[in-house]
Amino acid sequence: MLRLQKDLQLWIEQEINEFSQNCGVASQWREPLVAVAAAKDELFAELKQAVGPEHQLPEDMLPGARSVICYFLPFIPAIANSNSESRRASLPWFRAYLETNQLIARINSRLKQELEKMGGKADFAAATHNFSREKLISFWSHKHAAYIAGLGRFGNHQMLITDRGSAGRIGSLITDLEITRDTRPDQEYCLNRAGEKCNRCLERCVFGALTAAGLDKEKCYQICLKNVDFFKSENADVCGKCTTLVPCALKNPVDA
Repeated sequence: MLRLQKDLQLWIEQEINEFSQNCGVASQWREPLVAVAAAKDELFAELKQAVGPEHQLPEDMLPGARSVICYFLPFIPAIANSNSESRRASLPWFRAYLETNQLIARINSRLKQELEKMGGKADFAAATHNFSREKLISFWSHKHAAYIAGLGRFGNHQMLITDRGSAGRIGSLITDLEITRDTRPDQEYCLNRAGEKCNRCLERCVFGALTAAGLDKEKCYQICLKNVDFFKSENADVCGKCTTLVPCALKNPVDA
């Protein structure tokens, strides 16, 4: 079984630096996090119920899949904090969303090449827009894969909270190489779920899509589509208000 976590971490950091310096992007990221899950982890099968019956298994995407590599690219504080004003997404947040999706595509393409050089195979889903717009169900949920890999725990905002917070983007890649797995944390990362009083993410969603009863996906998506109209870009279906100006935006607040 290969032990690649440190190598993967360093490699992704190098890709971030090269992308930042040579691709004319304005966004910046903090140190990434990497974790690996077993492709046959029983929790992947449970996503057929938790997410939807259309959700794919690693084996569906890559026959013979053995490992799922997941990574979190955390935004710098300035990007996260910029999204605290107004009812619409901030320009830095919107730009970071687009540029991080481009970075994830680059990382996955390069990582796929490296794994193939090692004699393996790899495949991946797009960083975004890989979902049913009618049912609002993902065909491959990067955040759920990252949870299974042990990158963090879900918060009340239904986003993954990592040791570097929830303000950022998640990428994942499936390979038929067997890589050492990480363990899932058993403690909560969400203050409210850890027994402390915190409903800041609910308060941040002034649109009423996120409440104590849960997330209204349709209402949330309609809010995102308003940013499409504002930024005049079909890829601007973002919001992110519930992950900014909250205790878990940039760190795991339970361990802070």
